[in-house]
Amino acid sequence: MGKITPVKRVKLVIGFIFKEKKALAKSKSLLIKHFGSLDFESRVMPFKLTDYYRDEFGSGLKRVFISFKKLILPQQLSAIKTLANKIEKKFTCANKRAVNIDPGYLNLAKLVLASTKDYAHRIYLGKGIYAEITLFYQGQGKTFRPWQWTYPDYRTEEYILIFNHIREIYSGQTKQK
Repeated sequence: MGKITPVKRVKLVIGFIFKEKKALAKSKSLLIKHFGSLDFESRVMPFKLTDYYRDEFGSGLKRVFISFKKLILPQQLSAIKTLANKIEKKFTCANKRAVNIDPGYLNLAKLVLASTKDYAHRIYLGKGIYAEITLFYQGQGKTFRPWQWTYPDYRTEEYILIFNHIREIYSGQTKQK
């Protein structure tokens, strides 16, 4: 029989898709009030590998990733996704969001994203929220790698470099304890 051990804290990572920087700034500010200061923010990148959000947001979408200094417990992901949905709703006008907020967490082995959509590779967390392992870390190559179901943008070298960098920050935090 395996021995049950306490779960290790993980790094909260949030991706934003937006058109106007004002929506990003307002939603990011609300998240900072909840989770504390940031230790990483990516550059603003074009979001162009899918037209999934075009009807709702229009064209010219952008993407930013952030991570928080304070570590969280993995089981908090469901509540964080629920909060993200409330923030999205706050900035919705005429059934069109101004920002899409994608929370997840990262540890040394994987990047996990939250979703409200079920699928064969997702696990139900409760309260309408699912989780999927989007990237896994391969020690041999010392980098994150995608699965067959990983979204096209998360497969890009630019995104993988971002998550490798956030993993380095997290690794440093876990070594301090």
